[in-house]
Amino acid sequence: MNTLISDRCSHYCNVLEPLVAEEVERKLQNLPPKLLKYINPAQVAAYALNRLPALYATSVEGWQRQQQRANKELRSKITEAVRQGLAAVQRDPLRVATPLNVCEEIEVHEEQVTEEDLQAILKYSEMFEERS
Repeated sequence: MNTLISDRCSHYCNVLEPLVAEEVERKLQNLPPKLLKYINPAQVAAYALNRLPALYATSVEGWQRQQQRANKELRSKITEAVRQGLAAVQRDPLRVATPLNVCEEIEVHEEQVTEEDLQAILKYSEMFEERS
C-alpha cells in the first residue's frame, strides 16, 4: 500500500513554520562560513518547532490572528528555540541523516499498517471529502 503526503497547507498550516524559518535564516547569517556547511537549517527548524506550541490556521483571518499572537507572545521563545536548535545541531555536525521529501511518495508496506492507521487515514480522507 502506498500513501502520498499531500500539500497539507491547502487545508491547514502552522503559522510558526515561516516565523521559525525566518529566525533560522537570521541566525545563520551570523555564523562563520566554515560552520554553515555542517548545519542543516531544516534540522534547526524542526528542533525549534518541536519545542514551541503549534499555532494552526485554516483561513486567512485565522492566519492573521495567529501571526499576531505569535509575534506578540512567542517572539522571544522562537528566538530561544532556534538558538537551542543551532547549539544542538552544532554539537553533532557530522551526523548523517536522510532528509524527508514530503513532495515524493512515501512507501508504507501493508504489513506495517495497523487497522488503527487505516481507520485514521479513512476518517481523515472522509473529513476533507465532506468539505470539498
